[in-house]
Amino acid sequence: MPWREVSTVSSRREFVQLARTEAVSMSELCRRFEISRKTGYKWLGRDAAGEAMSDRSRRPQHSPARLVPACEAAIVALRHAHPAWGARKLQQRLTVLRAPWVPAASTVHAVLARHGLIDPAASQPAYRSFEHAEPNDLWQMDFKGHFALRAGRCHALTVLDDHSRYNLVLAACPDERSETVRTHLQRAFEHYGLPWRMTMDNGPPWGGAEARHALTGLTIWLIRLGIGVSHSRPFHPQTQGKDERFHRTLKAEVLQGRTFSDCTEAQHGFDGWRPIYNHERPHESLAMQVPAQRYRPSPRAYPAYLPPLEYGPDDIVRKVQAQGWISFRGRNVRLPAALRGQSVALRVTTTDGCYEVYFSHQKLAEVDLRITNPA
Repeated sequence: MPWREVSTVSSRREFVQLARTEAVSMSELCRRFEISRKTGYKWLGRDAAGEAMSDRSRRPQHSPARLVPACEAAIVALRHAHPAWGARKLQQRLTVLRAPWVPAASTVHAVLARHGLIDPAASQPAYRSFEHAEPNDLWQMDFKGHFALRAGRCHALTVLDDHSRYNLVLAACPDERSETVRTHLQRAFEHYGLPWRMTMDNGPPWGGAEARHALTGLTIWLIRLGIGVSHSRPFHPQTQGKDERFHRTLKAEVLQGRTFSDCTEAQHGFDGWRPIYNHERPHESLAMQVPAQRYRPSPRAYPAYLPPLEYGPDDIVRKVQAQGWISFRGRNVRLPAALRGQSVALRVTTTDGCYEVYFSHQKLAEVDLRITNPA
């Protein structure tokens, strides 16, 4: 995408950060950002020279001649700028900003306490969860619970990279329709490439109560793109714990105490905060790194056209009929109705009489011909 008006500087910073990873070629990354290679190299050069990402001259943020009282004032100001950040995050941010004085986290905490900026109820022990080994191994996707606007309600669509906690999508949506989600996902795929797998809950638009392997038009599209699809266990939101934690951060740092007039104004607020979350806010579960330090774009580019379904020569291919049925060896096998008109493959297993049903790479069901009256 070309530089957007609302976030020109943050787009340039993100481009530079992703280019440094060398996960994809410079030509491919410039194509995803819809800029020329000349423009891309210009901003890489300016960043290497320590110049600002804006078209204006940069004003120094700190003076080495400041006294200790100025240090305390800066800590308080940084806390007011980020009310939900604790002492360790503030101390790490001062380090990144290369302040001439960086006190210990305990000193920062003491300054906050002295100014009445500590909420004892907000202190919670850190929770360590499983994390995937590489960026783009898994993206977590969900809608944050909708919140009131002055006119209507906003549904915040969020997508988070499991390994790096990098926020890939933060969209203020007027609804939770499949078409709305697909529009934002396509933009993310064009920008960052394709993940290997995505996980989401069991509700619309990516799941349903029809069956354990229920699919929708949206998840069928994801599978056709070569993305594995998995769903969290019902009533177990901790399966997507990182995205749930992101929602709490979003509420504390953006939504708390604010009411937006409409989705456009909410999106403007999201666009202003997202670069702070990805590039400035230290993350305790990342050893006080920021998500951008651990994320790199996927080398799997978004295709111009959906690839055709291809199955192996030993696969038994069937077309899904209306209501989601296929016929196999004299019995009907029920599959998600959203697959009607699509081709699926049955593959033999090491157990005689047992088959696995696949749609593209995604396993859907098992068929056991040894059972005479399947439920």
